[in-house]
Amino acid sequence: MKAKKPMIFCDFDGTITNSDNIIAIMKKFAPAEWDDIKNKVLSQEISIKEGVGKMFSLLPSEKKKVITEYILAHAEIRDGFKEFVAFTKEEDIPLYIVSGGIDFFVEPLLDGLVEEANIYCNHSDFSGETINILWPHSCDSECNNDCGCCKPSIIRKLAKTDTFKIVIGDSITDLEAAKLSDQVIARDFLIKKCEEHSISFSPFETFFDVMDILKKREVTA
Repeated sequence: MKAKKPMIFCDFDGTITNSDNIIAIMKKFAPAEWDDIKNKVLSQEISIKEGVGKMFSLLPSEKKKVITEYILAHAEIRDGFKEFVAFTKEEDIPLYIVSGGIDFFVEPLLDGLVEEANIYCNHSDFSGETINILWPHSCDSECNNDCGCCKPSIIRKLAKTDTFKIVIGDSITDLEAAKLSDQVIARDFLIKKCEEHSISFSPFETFFDVMDILKKREVTA
């Protein structure tokens, strides 16, 4: 039987970066009500799309420059990510970034590391009084979770029948993608959700860990 070809779908906030950039933005710039919205997303009381849209609508568009500068100055890329990207290229493994984050900080932070064509994230509109989030990768006909950036829909679009789907993530936003995957590499809240849903996973803290996990799969494949 022919081995399936691996393809990686990797989250951004809290996975590639050490912390969640949306949370960092809200803590720094948003009024107190953002926290209640965040808790409703995590408890799945409201959808990710509704929650993210509401949180950013609390922020005035005129703060675009200061918010962007703050994130670019404070966001940290997780150890080993640069080496991990090089590893995927050496092994000819397609790497796609699928993120519930927003283009104005995701794309600059990945500049020079991942081709823009391989980045799937939400977009932003600063033309109104408050920040409006746009959803170019919304749910397909097979998903009704109102995801915003729908990771399962992106996986269905990019993966073929002979694809071995590897999902790397850290949060509730990665759960539906994890359910579709052949292998999950998880940290933080995604570990808890995988345990709740009896989804097999490998834990990681750095992308050196991720490379070790993938190399073990190559040996046993």
